[in-house]
Amino acid sequence: MTESTRGIGVSPGAAVGPVVQVRPPVRPPDNEPATTDATAEHVRVKAVFESVAITLEERAAAADETAQQILTATALIARDKGLQKAIGKHLAAGQGPTTAVTAAVEEYAAQFEALGGYFAERVTDLKDVRNRAVARLLGHEDPGVPDFHVPSVIVAHDLAPAETATLNPAMVRAIVTEAGGRTSHTAILAAQMGIPAVVQFAGATAIPAGTIVAVDGDSGEVTLDPSEDYQRELVGKRERRRSALAGSAGPGRTRDGHPIALLANIGGVDDAVSAAAQDLEGVGLFRTEFVFLSRDTAPTLAEQTEIYTKVFEPFGTRRVVVRTLDAGADKPLAFADLGPEENPALGKRGLRLSALRQDLLDTQLEALGRAAKATLAEVKVMAPMVATPEEAAWFARRVRENGLPSVGVMIEVPGAALLASHVLAEVDFGSLGTNDLAQYTMAADRMEGELSDLLDPWQPAVLKVIGHACDGARVAGKPIGVCGEAGGDPLLALVLAGLGVGSLSMAPSKVSIVRLALSLHDLATCHGMATAALDARTATDAREAVVALAHDDLVALL
Repeated sequence: MTESTRGIGVSPGAAVGPVVQVRPPVRPPDNEPATTDATAEHVRVKAVFESVAITLEERAAAADETAQQILTATALIARDKGLQKAIGKHLAAGQGPTTAVTAAVEEYAAQFEALGGYFAERVTDLKDVRNRAVARLLGHEDPGVPDFHVPSVIVAHDLAPAETATLNPAMVRAIVTEAGGRTSHTAILAAQMGIPAVVQFAGATAIPAGTIVAVDGDSGEVTLDPSEDYQRELVGKRERRRSALAGSAGPGRTRDGHPIALLANIGGVDDAVSAAAQDLEGVGLFRTEFVFLSRDTAPTLAEQTEIYTKVFEPFGTRRVVVRTLDAGADKPLAFADLGPEENPALGKRGLRLSALRQDLLDTQLEALGRAAKATLAEVKVMAPMVATPEEAAWFARRVRENGLPSVGVMIEVPGAALLASHVLAEVDFGSLGTNDLAQYTMAADRMEGELSDLLDPWQPAVLKVIGHACDGARVAGKPIGVCGEAGGDPLLALVLAGLGVGSLSMAPSKVSIVRLALSLHDLATCHGMATAALDARTATDAREAVVALAHDDLVALL
């Protein structure tokens, strides 16, 4: 009997396959004997944590750059001296080794969750390290994806970044998790790898291994024991989509020829090489954090120049929009410790860090200037977390002093959106970071998967803030784009075009469907869709209103 329910689709595409359940964590025994020699036991625990770190580093060595960043950061958690000190205290109090590890990690996790932002994002990594360590202390296999030999659907409560990063797309037909969110590691990595994915699917871990399921990464629908008719329907949809997208090529344009540039989000050299080989118009967001994170010392001018040159070169004369360092108290840097903050997500991050550590910004801008001169790419530089016109003006001066002619700002703070005409008057362009903009508009932590409904970019309140920013851009006479996850939704892309967005940046795997969506609708229809979405009461109402106005050929592919 066919049974369908919905989660949240976070990576497009459809697939059918047998379920492979991820091995769950091993719980510490309730009756674990007390530790009698805390010193000796702590030596053993440290050795286990070191073995976990080595395993993660070995996986990182075989992964692409985006995955390397995640795995390397997780290995650092396994070696965290503060965590080991906390474990030692619990051992000294007589707790057994796995009980001590679990208690210390729970304390750390509570602190991370209270801090929010990047720290909250690291809780999944922290618990992954705990689970591996506990399993090894008890002589069990690590939790995670078991060996499997036929293309399958991976199902888990929440897939650890270390697991997602090393999946083989040729063997993984889809991913389904009970937890996670629209901007979780699982969602981002799945989209990057082109694997359909659904998160926040209730009861995922109760699905028996081997059960045939159909997964729709667009709608979020998961169907257990799909009928042959339904499987044929899904396969037919997949083939129709493949056929339709095969003819999608060239610059992004509406049916009546209005240009909407289609760009890629990238995080490093490997991403750049891969994206540059695809049919897209350049890069709308180059996240430079990977150059800085997981380092004990700041990268040198020469190191940065070499990396940026390698990122720019594959794109020839196409544009590459670079976001300067987006770090701070919520993305801690060993060499730029600004001390504890009550609320790091609202603290000294992004441009605020750059204002306090101008040496870091100066070196980065000089390196970007040198790399731009050494290549043909149209390099544009933008600042994260800009809130005021004064901040925009200060950043613009610093960029231009380094010979970089095009300067912009991220609009991800509602205050900047409300003052967009004044903020953008100081620079050459703006880029809407819809992930953070939704977080700050809806007062919902983007790392809390259970708040995904509030973080839905279809929320009319979020769309109204975006619309206000676009109005401000028109007044200032400056272009504005989108580089958040919203840009990769083909329906929402039409709304954004109608609001006045001139470029959309996304995971490269989403470019073809967005290009097709634009080509099927004229700008007047996009304006009508934007009006309908803005007038809606809920996110669901907004999407349904746009679906009703969309071309049948697009709806048939969703």
